[in-house]
Amino acid sequence: MATTKQIGLVLLVVLCGNAYAQTKVDDAFIIENYYKVKWGYAEEFIALYKKNHYPLLKKALEKGDLLSITIEKPRQHATEDGRWDYRVTLKFKNAQAAFDPNLTEPYKKELYPDLEKLKREEQHRFELLVAHWDIEVQAIEADK
Repeated sequence: MATTKQIGLVLLVVLCGNAYAQTKVDDAFIIENYYKVKWGYAEEFIALYKKNHYPLLKKALEKGDLLSITIEKPRQHATEDGRWDYRVTLKFKNAQAAFDPNLTEPYKKELYPDLEKLKREEQHRFELLVAHWDIEVQAIEADK
């Protein structure tokens, strides 16, 4: 019998696959990544993000697979249920680039000779999270 987690993973793969199939290869593709960090650890989280993950994204930006990277945090607080600490909006050149499992992999060894240290620090960065979710977004033309 499949667990709820396994069913959720299958559903995510199906939904992402459908979104990928319905998107033209030359269309920009936007994903918003939300991070909800344990109380008191937000600064540590973003410092690790800037140190270890952002440089990899910048390499994809330089290559042209990513068109823009925007990192934001809210000015005011929300309810605990709706709270998020950081939103990273990634605009990819297309859906194929967004779902490329090797988007940043080629740059890891170049930027981080000690891959074990990178792995430990990235593991710790995710240990600081209460929740993390990604949302595919699309622009709506208001004049049509």
